Amino acid sequence: MSLYKNKYRIESTRLPHWDYSRDGWYFVTLCTHKKKCILSEIKDGSSRDTPQSRIVQFCWEELPNHYPACSLDVYVIMPNHLHGIIIINNHIRTTGESNKAKRLNMPPPVETGFKPVSSASVSNPAAQTKTRTSYSLSEIIRGFKTFSSRRINKFMKTPGIPLWQTRFYDHVIRDEQALENIREYIVNNPLKWHEEKNNIENLYM
Repeated sequence: MSLYKNKYRIESTRLPHWDYSRDGWYFVTLCTHKKKCILSEIKDGSSRDTPQSRIVQFCWEELPNHYPACSLDVYVIMPNHLHGIIIINNHIRTTGESNKAKRLNMPPPVETGFKPVSSASVSNPAAQTKTRTSYSLSEIIRGFKTFSSRRINKFMKTPGIPLWQTRFYDHVIRDEQALENIREYIVNNPLKWHEEKNNIENLYM
């Protein structure tokens, strides 16, 4: 940890010298402000929708429509955080996920049955025929935070109240085994909520 403006902060998890607009698969975790449990609900080991989680889901699945080079793999909305996999593919004109996966040297996004998967090639066919604007992972996450915060604050009638923590965790997925491990972790996250470090109740146990 380092001292900044008389406050200790967690060091960045970013890979040094890595270009985060580079084509790749990224595992991200976003936590709510002060880790407040205001999104989904966990019951019997599964994540249950709430009006707030449905807003977050809508904004998350809209990302490929705002950022055509972005595709989504599995994700889960927990009470106070979101885990998900984002695929960035800025530099290729193609039709079909198989060509995209070949370029990235990874399998295509899959439907796990747990949450819907959005994809630029499915949701925005026009994006296949024009040059894509390069967006970094930070820009995509910033857009998501802005879209979802506005909608939830409007719903809850709490204008200007922070929804998300300023920072977010990211991990560059390097190979298929790591991808499968992370997919499994995301899907099983609700089952482990009782021992989850982001569960604020565990801080007092």
